[in-house]
Amino acid sequence: MTIKKSNKKIVVIGGGTGVFTVLTGLKPYFDNLTAIVTMADDGGSTGILREEFGILPPGDIRRALIALSATNDKMLAQLFSYRFERGLGLAGHSFGNLLITVLERITKNFEEAVNEAGKILSIKGRVIPVTLGNARLVAELENGQKIMGETNIDIPKHDGNLRIKNIFLRPAVQVNPNAKKAIMEADIVIIGPGDLYTSLIPNLLVGGMKEALKKTEAKKIYLVNVMTKFGETNNFKASDFVRIISDYLGKNVLDYAVINNKKPPLKNLSLYVKEGSDFVEPDLEGGRNKKMTIIKSDLLRSGKLIRHDPKKLGKLIKMII
Repeated sequence: MTIKKSNKKIVVIGGGTGVFTVLTGLKPYFDNLTAIVTMADDGGSTGILREEFGILPPGDIRRALIALSATNDKMLAQLFSYRFERGLGLAGHSFGNLLITVLERITKNFEEAVNEAGKILSIKGRVIPVTLGNARLVAELENGQKIMGETNIDIPKHDGNLRIKNIFLRPAVQVNPNAKKAIMEADIVIIGPGDLYTSLIPNLLVGGMKEALKKTEAKKIYLVNVMTKFGETNNFKASDFVRIISDYLGKNVLDYAVINNKKPPLKNLSLYVKEGSDFVEPDLEGGRNKKMTIIKSDLLRSGKLIRHDPKKLGKLIKMII
């Protein structure tokens, strides 16, 4: 049966695999999708390309492009995802990252390079860098120590039991005008899921983003993580995620918080506990909470990996709208 797609304008904000998951889940139901992607990533292939070419980070952009690809040619998506395992100077690099870098060299413009990569993949929608400014993420820990760089925060070499007290961008950068325009014209804005301090909040730190999210008439939906992240959200419950996002976004800006309430099997959890991660307890009550509606549902995918199920997310967001 053919699903009649909605023409509602949906904007998804985040980074990493979270944006990919949400976009994949929304594609069957919505035609007008836009991904606004963090530019804070500086690890792996992306980090090397940033250092060597001064390019903005292509990794999260690449994932969003693949998610929005409308082509039936699976080989093309696999090509963009392909990661070299060997080769002097090539090992560890993703082909998609290299292609975006080449396109940036040709066009002399990162945003234009992203658009050209989108044409190659025949994407249905848009992928927009949150900023065109080149900045690094800095975290201040509860003991006053400062950690420089997204990858050092994401994979802590410091004591990961220390809480993050504050996080900011250095230098300060301004919102990409196209990202702001997309937010102002949106019907729905979705934030998350994703690593709180390294994938989501970096978007909110960009100058002009909070103001745009406050002014837009779009409904704002926050998708709370299903697992905590060692070094970022140790022992966090759902209420902690919502509180921290609201601290950086502003009070009473979110309209919905969507929380998974299905606990994963113990055999799956045990793999994560070894890494210092644990299940995010759905401690907020469902229903209207001040100006925000709390929605709790089983959002887990099947399998060993404890992640959101794209199909369940897609159906739930369709129901909300």
